[in-house]
Amino acid sequence: MSYSHQSMGSGSRNARGYEFGRTYVVRPKGKHQATLVWLHGLGDNGSSSSQLMESLRLPNVKWICPTAPTRPVSSLGGFTCTAWFDVGEISEDGHDDLEGLDASASHIANLLSAEPADVQVGIGGFSMGAAISLYSATCYALGRYGTGHAYPINLRAVVGLSGWLPGWKSLRGKIECSYEAARRAASLPIILTHGTSDDVVPYRFGEKSAESLGMAGFRQAMFKPYEGLGHYTVPKEMDEVVHWLTTRLGLEGSR
Repeated sequence: MSYSHQSMGSGSRNARGYEFGRTYVVRPKGKHQATLVWLHGLGDNGSSSSQLMESLRLPNVKWICPTAPTRPVSSLGGFTCTAWFDVGEISEDGHDDLEGLDASASHIANLLSAEPADVQVGIGGFSMGAAISLYSATCYALGRYGTGHAYPINLRAVVGLSGWLPGWKSLRGKIECSYEAARRAASLPIILTHGTSDDVVPYRFGEKSAESLGMAGFRQAMFKPYEGLGHYTVPKEMDEVVHWLTTRLGLEGSR
């Protein structure tokens, strides 16, 4: 039995007026045990994400692959393309587009909000998609978005490939002043992978993000470097993600 591939409409506009693109769904071919949203990188779309997810050996996972809004991007000199938030230069003191981050994090939470109660939910992504995944992890731990509105989803797994953590400098202070936030942070499994030869999102930002998560109390954050890998994914890395998700979410194997 093959995966059925479904597209969910041409897009939706959320409360802040961002127009999100088309969402693609890859249905599970086994028992539905988990649903994960997978987020593409800058300039990409949900269709290519769904093709990658469809190739993974995870028969009990439903994948939701949204498409980011099309917007001007500062790092591209204002050129317009699909982007989850605006990004300038990725640097130690780069300014975070909190409004854009919150708009995308809430769009993703909305996509997960209708999943059945007995299905575990998670978020993963590549590059800028990984940044939103990690930002969502911090919203989950803090129990709220950057704007202060309550974060509604009980995340069970977060995956970030070749990405970075927005707002990493202030994270530890925010989590340390709340027992509940510290408890949620400690309970959330996160895997980060990064190529040592990444020329788009430098390796040290992946490393720094993992370090910041660990220092903020995300005890189950795991970092895996890939020697010589550039800004792309390789089968070995995706196999690692499949194995990690299967273990962390207690998924039944391929039958």
